Amino acid sequence: MAKPSSEAQAMSAVPMDGAVQARSEFPEQPMVDVMSGASRITRQVLDHGFVALVDCMPRLAPAGKTADAAIVQAARVSYGEGTKQVNEDRGLIRYLLRHRHTTPFEMVEFKFHIAMPMFVARQWIRHRTANVNEYSARYSIVPDRFYRPTAESVRAQSASNRQGGDGLVDAGTAQDFLLLLDRAEALYKDYMSLTEKGVARELARAALPVSVYTEWYWKCDLHNLFHFLSLRMDSHAQYEIRVFAEAMYELIKPIVPLSCEAFVDYRLGAMHLTRLEIDAIRAGVPIATTNKREIAEFEEKCLRLGITPPRDAR
Repeated sequence: MAKPSSEAQAMSAVPMDGAVQARSEFPEQPMVDVMSGASRITRQVLDHGFVALVDCMPRLAPAGKTADAAIVQAARVSYGEGTKQVNEDRGLIRYLLRHRHTTPFEMVEFKFHIAMPMFVARQWIRHRTANVNEYSARYSIVPDRFYRPTAESVRAQSASNRQGGDGLVDAGTAQDFLLLLDRAEALYKDYMSLTEKGVARELARAALPVSVYTEWYWKCDLHNLFHFLSLRMDSHAQYEIRVFAEAMYELIKPIVPLSCEAFVDYRLGAMHLTRLEIDAIRAGVPIATTNKREIAEFEEKCLRLGITPPRDAR
């Protein structure tokens, strides 16, 4: 990118008709597009779904760097003289994430175009830290797209987690479920027929099942995106939303590789220990609680750490 002459820069700052003019400044080094010139980068998800990265901020970064540079820039402005001893970007980013200094990560934003089943969208919208604009079924006809799991992936209700699945149902039950989905999807023909007869789209949509696909644009800063990913990429998250989170992570990884590396090391692959858990591990005794869920969580953490969970000797 060529720099304007000093004369051109000076002229851009000259007031006209008494108005104060903006002064343009240009980078002293070449800049590169962190999306490599692409207007859209898409990953397919599930049967009819997708996650497409359509824009990000910053879009330009100094040659040889990534959008991680915006995080470093913001942090060094904030910390001022205190960062003179930090001599490389990776170390600073890892320090920030490790010590939960989150505001510099808000300097990077990503905008996605996403198509997902309606029941996934209803879980997703609980994350209220993004800007969202959803496809309007009041204004437009809902496309004929429905999510169908395979017979081999129909999960059974978990006995220990009321909101999750665990293991698989038998083949006969799985087939019964798929037949139920057939009947639900057959409502689409009636939906189309009744809208053609004049039933308002805003009302006719009430007959469609939550397996139907919806779409939205979803824009979020990196700090809040990492929070979303830490919850939805977790092994306990529902599969149908976890695969979307994994696709988003893969899309942003080349753009903020240093931040993603720190995120995996200090958030996604990390573990939080409560005071009760620390006391129990230190003393080698059962955790001081009668809450069954808390006990189960503690025992799971012990197994991850390679520690035999302390048992009540009574």
